Amino acid sequence: MLTNSRIAYHHHDHKRCITAAMNRARVLCDDRQVRLTPIREAVFKTIWASHRPLGAYDIVDQMTLASSPVKRILPPTVYRSIEFLLEQGLIHRLSSLNAYIGCPFPGNDHNDVFLICRKCGSAAECSAEQLTAAVEHTANRANFKVESQVIEVVGLCPECQS
Repeated sequence: MLTNSRIAYHHHDHKRCITAAMNRARVLCDDRQVRLTPIREAVFKTIWASHRPLGAYDIVDQMTLASSPVKRILPPTVYRSIEFLLEQGLIHRLSSLNAYIGCPFPGNDHNDVFLICRKCGSAAECSAEQLTAAVEHTANRANFKVESQVIEVVGLCPECQS
């Protein structure tokens, strides 16, 4: 059974998501006594602006367009912010896409299953307890210690199936 899913396909209020995610991020950073700088916050908001995974250069491009046509945000600045956000568990990296997406469950220990629509590019993060248990059982049989688990499933979202 899939639980805790964040399924947000085409018709969705991203502003509400960004506000809620930003509030969770600020609380988490305050609790951990780490600094959510303005540039880290801007990268975080850019990632949360849609539910489509974004590559680092997509983030650079979107931030550059948002700031002004003259000011260019440099990739190393974005990469440092991404690294911070990953370390804090505020975003996830989708390896198959080499892209990043916001985490709706920061601060909670969880394993991820991402449902990625191959047509529109939307992604939904879900928690699948049975799948997590199966991976842990398999790893234990091999005396293997799992440190992280991200499963990416590609298919069609409900809207793109129509």
